[in-house]
Amino acid sequence: MYEYRFIKIKLKSGFKGRKPEEDYHEIIEQYAREGWRLVQIFAPAISGYGAAEFYELIFERNK
Repeated sequence: MYEYRFIKIKLKSGFKGRKPEEDYHEIIEQYAREGWRLVQIFAPAISGYGAAEFYELIFERNK
């Protein structure tokens, strides 16, 4: 049996496109140290211009 954790990282608009508000590399490393495994990075929300509004990081680990 697995448990899952979903972490949302909002994207902010900039001159050259959208950038994450947080460093997702650090988040992945932090969760890995706690025994979580990154399953997927997902961008479910689409804004009016066809760009993602946020990333969702999906982690899993054994219960």
